[in-house]
Amino acid sequence: MHRLRRFWEHFEEAFIAFLLAAMTLVTFVYVVLNNLYPLFYAIGDAWEGGSALFLGIGDFLMELAQEMVWSVALTKVLFGWLIFFGIAYGVRTAGHLGVDALVKLASRPAQRLLAVIACLCCMVYAGLFMVASFKWLMALIQAGIEAEDLDQFGIHLSHIAMIVPFGFALVLIRYLEIMWRILMRGQINLGLADEAAEASKLASHHEDQH
Repeated sequence: MHRLRRFWEHFEEAFIAFLLAAMTLVTFVYVVLNNLYPLFYAIGDAWEGGSALFLGIGDFLMELAQEMVWSVALTKVLFGWLIFFGIAYGVRTAGHLGVDALVKLASRPAQRLLAVIACLCCMVYAGLFMVASFKWLMALIQAGIEAEDLDQFGIHLSHIAMIVPFGFALVLIRYLEIMWRILMRGQINLGLADEAAEASKLASHHEDQH
């Protein structure tokens, strides 16, 4: 079980890195192509002896840029997948900010009780969206609607939308894990990021250096 958990955690990090890298690479190539072909056209117009060569390269690069109209749509899809996959990752790594200044003033038993209530609310929220998005996904599968600009690759809207119920299912699982740790007294809160504490640590570290 521990090995499976470690494998999944490494997969999460690798998949998020892949999405970021793919978004960057696709956008970079598209921008480079759109900025290169005008340059070759300008060189071809200015240098009469090599105009045919440079104009030909410009035509080739422009055709590649025009064929990459799908890049914007793909980048949006990758970003959407990054968001819904990253929500659960943020829960695991305390990436979501917590507003719990008043909660920390309460006693530890009261903090644990409030954490259970908050965890239940998060689980209900994730569960409702998981069920609703799954029904939406089933409707998209039945409709068989193709994705705009990505239909040439056989991609349907249902292929893109499947990340929504999957992402909320991951969030639900993460909060189930947090609930278990709270009930087993492994922690007393949701494990959210404390921006004020982080700022205080950075300020103390900066003062120590000087």
